[in-house]
Amino acid sequence: MTFTGELRGLLPLRPAPVLTRPVDALAARRLTDSLGTRGEPRRPRRTFSDLLVFRLDDGDAQASVVKHPRSARAAASLAHECEAVRRLAADERLGGWRRLLPVVEERRLEGPMPLVVETCLPGVEADVLLRRSPELARRVTESALAAIRELHTVTGRIEDVTARVAGWVEPRLAVLAEEVPWCRRGAGAEALAVVRARVEGELAGRRLLVAWTHGDFHPGNVLLAQRPGTLSGVIDWAGAVPEGPALLDCHTFVLTMRHQLAGREFGGVVADVVRRARLMPEDRRLLAGARALPSGPRAETAVTLLTWLWHVAGNLEKSARYARSHRWVADNVVAVLGEVLAHEDDAPAPEAARSARSPGERRERTR
Repeated sequence: MTFTGELRGLLPLRPAPVLTRPVDALAARRLTDSLGTRGEPRRPRRTFSDLLVFRLDDGDAQASVVKHPRSARAAASLAHECEAVRRLAADERLGGWRRLLPVVEERRLEGPMPLVVETCLPGVEADVLLRRSPELARRVTESALAAIRELHTVTGRIEDVTARVAGWVEPRLAVLAEEVPWCRRGAGAEALAVVRARVEGELAGRRLLVAWTHGDFHPGNVLLAQRPGTLSGVIDWAGAVPEGPALLDCHTFVLTMRHQLAGREFGGVVADVVRRARLMPEDRRLLAGARALPSGPRAETAVTLLTWLWHVAGNLEKSARYARSHRWVADNVVAVLGEVLAHEDDAPAPEAARSARSPGERRERTR
């Protein structure tokens, strides 16, 4: 690796705002003028996923959030998000739940990158609120899980997921192998094979709720009204799929909540679950209350690995910054796969795992 490559790998995921703020302010002003509005761009910032995001107050009109991609990956992610929100907004089954969705409008300006304007939903991000008031964590989590389970219930159905599991797992494993060189050979490639065997072997034969799945349901993507615990919006639908493993959203929220409140990397939280071979008792209670806890500790570990896989693959797809960050890869990819290899013998062979389950254990607990 060249010196430039080594230096780039040590740089933070997002450049320091003090260095980028002047350029971002000019770009936000230019984009606002291109929209032909009288609004004033406020708080422009760069996200981890290569977006320039700012708020636009346009006189008496409702405030908007403007998103402008800075890379082809970010543009593809943004286009997927727009399509998902449109499909959800048009789904009559959601009824009043649609108030939690932003209204999105894709604009084509000069150049290859689109620009998206979406309504600014009321409320504050849950992660911001919890930094000020961590004692609200349980109330916020229960409210968020109840809201997302309502979406799952009205759009989903319980079915045997044997034929679906490979589609949930293998494309995301391919993303890791493509984006992270360590995962292509040796211990990394071996660990990915173990992840595939554990997840597919444990979930095959189970009856699970398949539904619209947000895919990145964490406190930063949940808006809360002034009354703590009351959801006012769910944002950032770039990872949404119409027929996903519904319990994934609940596990993502619970594990990310633990990661944020403890100030640890997400990979460290997942590695702990693999090491213990089960979730923390408090996390198990929250997921059981949301009817999103699979039966058996091996299944808990398998779903945790599936949750981790969607999280890291989603980040890698949205931005090349993640794979270039040695620290992010070490903390969130290598740390987890190292524990997977260290506890490889804990997982039963796929056929043994399926045959050991009773019919009662195979019934999904969300019914």
